[in-house]
Amino acid sequence: SSDVASNIIVVLSDLIQDLYIKELKAYKAPVAAKDAHVGSVKIFSAPAVPKAPILPVDLAAELAAYDAAEPTKAEVEAVKTTGLSGEEVGRGADAFLSFLEADVKHAEAHH
Repeated sequence: SSDVASNIIVVLSDLIQDLYIKELKAYKAPVAAKDAHVGSVKIFSAPAVPKAPILPVDLAAELAAYDAAEPTKAEVEAVKTTGLSGEEVGRGADAFLSFLEADVKHAEAHH
C-alpha cells in the first residue's frame, strides 16, 4: 500500500512539474515600447564644473580684521561676571547633577 501511495505522489509531482514547465515555455513577455521611459526618467545633464577658490589678495589685512573681531578672554570674563548673582557664580554642572540625584520628597497623602 505504501508503494502505491509513493507511485501516486511521483506521478502527481511529474504532472504538476510538466504543467509548470509548459506554462513557462508558453509565456510571452509583453513588448515594451521604445519610448516607455519618457516622463519617468530625467535626461542626465552633467553638473557645472566648480571653480577653484580664489586666494585673498591681502591675507595679512584679513587676518588682522579677524583678530580685531574675535573677543578676548578679558571681554568674556567681564560678560560672565556681570550677568550672574553671587550665588550662581561657581555653580555649574556638578551642582546641577547633585540636584538631579537628590531624593525627591513626596507630599504625604492624608486619607
